[in-house]
Amino acid sequence: MTQEIHGTVADGFEDVREEFAAFVAGERPDYEGQLCAYVHGRRVVDLWAGTEADALYGVFSSTKGAAYLVAAFLVQDGTLELDRKVTYYWPEFAAEGKGALTLRDLLAHRAGVVGTDTGFTLTELADDRQLAERLADQRPFWRPGTAFGYHALVIGALVGEVVRRATGRTLQEVYQERIRTPYALDFHLGLPASQEPRFRTTQPMAPTPRQQALLDAAPTGPHTLASIAFNGNAAEPADVAALPNMPLVRAKGPASVGGVASARGLAGMYAAAISELDGRAPLLKPDTVAEFGQVHSAGYDLVARSHRAFGLGFQATADTWHPFLGAGTIGHSGASGSQAFADPRSGLAYGYTRRRFAFPGGAAPENDRLARAVHRAALAA
Repeated sequence: MTQEIHGTVADGFEDVREEFAAFVAGERPDYEGQLCAYVHGRRVVDLWAGTEADALYGVFSSTKGAAYLVAAFLVQDGTLELDRKVTYYWPEFAAEGKGALTLRDLLAHRAGVVGTDTGFTLTELADDRQLAERLADQRPFWRPGTAFGYHALVIGALVGEVVRRATGRTLQEVYQERIRTPYALDFHLGLPASQEPRFRTTQPMAPTPRQQALLDAAPTGPHTLASIAFNGNAAEPADVAALPNMPLVRAKGPASVGGVASARGLAGMYAAAISELDGRAPLLKPDTVAEFGQVHSAGYDLVARSHRAFGLGFQATADTWHPFLGAGTIGHSGASGSQAFADPRSGLAYGYTRRRFAFPGGAAPENDRLARAVHRAALAA
């Protein structure tokens, strides 16, 4: 039985609804997902299937986009300086040869502290302050600034500790006060208890036999760099796919992976970053968006073991995922399949969520066809 498509699209975006419907028709009968997009601050796509319009999902690493927006906002207002050493804000970070690292290189995934030698407990993974304390003492896994690798579970804590030292407020508090509340965004770093009934637990991946064979063939081992980055070396390795299903993670909202959002919240956050939204000025000036969207790390990612590109924190979305997007697009995907971005050249802001973990992890494959359809319509509008 095919899921019914709900929601609306603006004139000129009818093909997006048809593309979403075609995708859903080929999915499992229990598919749940949402798609939302804005163009120059106007909502033009608001679709969902198998769920409610306001359902909330764990968005995994799409959370990082909120962390980087906080950093960009604080750079813009002069609170943070990109070429200051991290130790200017956080002296303890100098341990084990990390003292020369700048905030710019930290944001560009060049610090080399993707985890710790012994991993983290689940309680630590939920708490950015505890993660930062552990990471300050950690010897980096490569010489800081000389290479890059995805700091999957810890970049939010690293950036968050700089924010806390510079402002006296946690990253989550700054996000709540300066971004989420003013723009009424349905994207939470720390889900209030009153919103818990809206949360939909993440469902595990359901790979086909061929997909499972590919997963089984992937290199493994608890002491590889990739395993360390995803806490596979811990005494009790965490099931990363289940992190948002933990009440403690949802309540604390760790800035790497703990965000809870709807597609409206994801797209709305990026719309607020680059466009006037509901009468409010854009959060970021064009020069700030350009600085954070400029590629800073590109090539072989030591953790992902493949080609990747990052701006300042943000994935270089046009390079890594969707080459049809404009240069300087800022965004981030999440392990379950979520994706969100802002393309300042077309004025497009995009958000997608889904409940079941997608194969093979990261931006779900359907994002390419959905984002392409939205982008095509945005250019024609």
